[in-house]
Amino acid sequence: MKNKTLTIEQRVTRLEKAVFGQQGKTKGHGKSKATAKASDYSGPTGGVRFLISKGFFKKKKALPETRIALAERDYHYSVQAVHEALKRLTAKDGPLVALREGGKKMYVNRK
Repeated sequence: MKNKTLTIEQRVTRLEKAVFGQQGKTKGHGKSKATAKASDYSGPTGGVRFLISKGFFKKKKALPETRIALAERDYHYSVQAVHEALKRLTAKDGPLVALREGGKKMYVNRK
């Protein structure tokens, strides 16, 4: 019978491949939400990111305006889904900023 002894490095490499796939060998173990591909515009958040890339939020926009603009571009999502996407993109380091104006929440590009 063949003796199969592995070094610690070989065992760690195998475990990393099993858990992380091929990314385990390289630096930057995967992508975070913030560094997802710019061309990935799927889902409600992707739709809002698409609008950002097209300059939609250069002027203040409310949730209903955003939802209508998404629907015109074949992103048909509920008010709650679009609101959640806007909320996530207005986080601390997000591309949008939210502010209240006349009792309405408005969204605009972060400077």
